[in-house]
Amino acid sequence: MSLNVTNSPFNHEQIEQLNLLLPTLTDHQKVWLSGYLSAFISKEVQSGNPDPQAVSQATNAGTDPREVTVLYGSETGTARSLAESMAEKLDAANFLVTCSALDDFKPKKLKKTEDVLIITATHGEGDPPDNAISFYEFLHSRKAPKLDHLRFAVLALGDESYEFFCQTGKDFDKRLEELGGERLYDRVDCDLDFDEQASEWMTGVLGVLKQSSEVVDNTVLAGQQTAGTFVSEQPGFSRTNPFMAEVVENINLSGRGSNKQTRHLELSIDGSGFTFKPGDSLGIFPKNDPVLVDQLMKAMNWDAEQTVSVNKQGEIRSLREALLSHFEITVLTKPLVEKAATLFANEALTDLLTASNKENLKSYLEGRDVLDLVTDFPPKKLLAEDFVSILRKLPARLYSIASSYEANPDEVHLTVGTVNYFAHGRERAGVCSSQVATRVEVGEKLPVYIHQNANFQFPDDPETRVIMIGPGTGVAPFRSYLEELEETEAEQQTWLFFGEQHFSCDFLYQVDWQKWLKSGVLSRMDVAFSRDTDQKVYVQHKMLEKSKDFYEWLKAGAAVYVCGDEKHMAKDVQQTILTILRQEGDMTAEEAESYLQQMRQQKRYQRDVY
Repeated sequence: MSLNVTNSPFNHEQIEQLNLLLPTLTDHQKVWLSGYLSAFISKEVQSGNPDPQAVSQATNAGTDPREVTVLYGSETGTARSLAESMAEKLDAANFLVTCSALDDFKPKKLKKTEDVLIITATHGEGDPPDNAISFYEFLHSRKAPKLDHLRFAVLALGDESYEFFCQTGKDFDKRLEELGGERLYDRVDCDLDFDEQASEWMTGVLGVLKQSSEVVDNTVLAGQQTAGTFVSEQPGFSRTNPFMAEVVENINLSGRGSNKQTRHLELSIDGSGFTFKPGDSLGIFPKNDPVLVDQLMKAMNWDAEQTVSVNKQGEIRSLREALLSHFEITVLTKPLVEKAATLFANEALTDLLTASNKENLKSYLEGRDVLDLVTDFPPKKLLAEDFVSILRKLPARLYSIASSYEANPDEVHLTVGTVNYFAHGRERAGVCSSQVATRVEVGEKLPVYIHQNANFQFPDDPETRVIMIGPGTGVAPFRSYLEELEETEAEQQTWLFFGEQHFSCDFLYQVDWQKWLKSGVLSRMDVAFSRDTDQKVYVQHKMLEKSKDFYEWLKAGAAVYVCGDEKHMAKDVQQTILTILRQEGDMTAEEAESYLQQMRQQKRYQRDVY
């Protein structure tokens, strides 16, 4: 890199010095230097004695701003939120910014795009989110153009407990390079605790873009004109600053004879400032089971009161508190086992990670936890501080909100299915669901935040019919929506498909549905109880029974919402919709797929699946 700019303000000696220095700098050092110089000029402005030439050159540097395209693939709204945050940063730095879902961006525009940033989640077993499918398929098809002119960067979101961690982001990153694109910043793969990594990625990308375009952040130069003053406001409650919500109700919805336990939880959010819409979720930061924590410490012969660091900022907690509230200990992932192998000095564990044992490792991870790991592969000697350093942060659990803000602005209702199972010689339980079911009493408080899900929002147009498909706890957002329709006295044609095991003990919110059917808030309802008949009947079977009416609703412009299990229910429901389109609409398989894709793009087919 050399300075040959004709209007350079540097003399010959300075240029020579810069030419010697710049090639030796890393990208991180260049970003730091850029920020340092911006801050230096800012201080000159604040001091009242700025260098007129420096300020003039800095202010005029962005006369021809560069355009940056930010695209997101989002299943629950997290990637969209991060993309919008990135777009705001770019806009503040005087870039021209386009921000949209991947499927809303016409892929052919890539030929004319200079800089593209992709922020994407991975869905299910390595699949792209619904609003990224068509873009993903185009990019991996023969129609994809050469992109020699394109610069790109990818931020991938995922969950390390899945085999295909961040796969969609990895695929985009690889494919853009294969098509000739230049990677302007290395891909970052984020686990559930993504805040710090995402922030570092944004800062790094912005720094590289600023260097190449000579755009100066005028908010640094002129946004702090008042010298020596900095006002810090108390931040609102959020994911990084959760609100302590009091539990006001905790009721078991499941009747006698049920194979399940489903809890109805009501939390007070009075004073939080939270607002939400039907389709949004509530995040709860749970605590691990104290019994499991004590078993782990006993197995390792650790002192519960010894202190350990719980984050990069060096916060200190007792070991017991750290394992209770800060670290994930109920899920094993391949990255965790790989890190453990370097600490445990256990030959059997090292052998488990060999390529020939890939299937054995996959099988071992299923249904086991950290206690299993230290029991099955005992480390020779391991300090607690070293061990917790390889654990990931205990992630929040998201639950669809089952109440309306318009009807209950000071409360949030949740429908929580308790997870209990027996595996590998021990009883196991879901972290948050078991806490809610067995360890949370009315009057206690839980740290919570609102997670807005822009990809699961109900129509504003009262003329749009709404079909809701939600077996089990997947019915929660539809209770929220119908409660809101009742409160606002909105007139909308609605049709609910609900399924569970038994009518007598698993018919969640039966009284609510009956009330809304009687008042007309709920126009139609079909139910499927799989264990009440010799032949199992699920919601997709009820859809097929009413296929003619279902198709008539689709032709009338109905929007379809699906919430619940992704691996089985959601896939079966989607195949059933395609079957209805083929049978009732006389479509070919290709035409049915195209019709469903159009529904996605028109926001008439939305899913919240997990």
